[in-house]
Amino acid sequence: PSFGFLFDIDGVLVRGKTPIPAARTAFRKLVNSQGQFLVPVVFVTNAGNCLRQKKADQLSHLLGVPISQDQVMMSHSPLRMFKRYHEKCVLVSGQGPLLDIAQDLGFCQPITIDILREKRPLLDAVDHDRRPNVLFHDCSAIVVLPAVVLFGEPVRWETSLQLIIDVLLTSGYPGNPYEQENYPHIPVLACNMDLMWVAEAQSPRFGHGTFMVCLENIYKKITGKELKYEALMGKPSRLTYQYAEHLIRAQALQRSWEQPIQTLYAVGDNLMTDVYGANLWENELASAAAARCRSVLVCTGVYNPHTELPLGTGDSVTESVFHGHRDFRFDPGLVEPDHIVPDVDAAVDLVFQLENFAP
Repeated sequence: PSFGFLFDIDGVLVRGKTPIPAARTAFRKLVNSQGQFLVPVVFVTNAGNCLRQKKADQLSHLLGVPISQDQVMMSHSPLRMFKRYHEKCVLVSGQGPLLDIAQDLGFCQPITIDILREKRPLLDAVDHDRRPNVLFHDCSAIVVLPAVVLFGEPVRWETSLQLIIDVLLTSGYPGNPYEQENYPHIPVLACNMDLMWVAEAQSPRFGHGTFMVCLENIYKKITGKELKYEALMGKPSRLTYQYAEHLIRAQALQRSWEQPIQTLYAVGDNLMTDVYGANLWENELASAAAARCRSVLVCTGVYNPHTELPLGTGDSVTESVFHGHRDFRFDPGLVEPDHIVPDVDAAVDLVFQLENFAP
């Protein structure tokens, strides 16, 4: 094969925990009788609340084909490259087995929001029932947090928002008085910018991007300045597609496929992440990369074929709505898919046809 697939998961293969029927049909076409893939495949998800191996096991069960963790790319996977933070005591926000995930990525001293809350109980005051019963606590144990890593949306937003703001406004010494003149603040690395994602509900649900909108606006309301990110990971970031291409090539090398991979097909359900990211890769990185990227949009998730594409900022007919992250420019061309198909099975059929590939 001279091509590979980048599959999104939520809205393409599943809705919440419910499999999309077309997924099993599609993947029967992608493997041989021994269960080996006929083309390189990487699952690129903006989820980040579990380890790669767990996601691989879930996918194997869901699709009925063996998936290895080397085929799975979580939103946080590129953090492996940020070795300069691995030895530092970083604050991590999100849910799931956060310490296990952080340590698997190389972080030696991660501290969760819950751990920080235990060390500084006076800081979490929104929920009256969770306020400490006694006024004074021993805060002699020094907590120094030189960086913040946002893995995904947390459960108690008010606690996470409060404590992350505390860490940013004290230059990593939560519990100290605010020092707003320290700007830019300590580094923030964020994974998964999805404003919304789709589960079993009829309409999309809040994603980590919504949490980030809250954090950014609270920081700006308090300081008058923009919250800055050291790095943004997950689709549609460049880092994610660079890393995904690396995984695709590693698969081809492992299988001794000598023909170079020339085209990547990104199959997704979200214009602002899957399509935008594929087009951004194509426009800005294809010259530096070996592969071109084509976007294939399915209609089983966030994308609704009955609603119009968002208008560009130059259009004055109606107010434009950009669901992408604040730090990404809006260009109508970046949210135009190369192909629109009903579901993932139709996507596989289309690509085989385009590539003249007969398994």
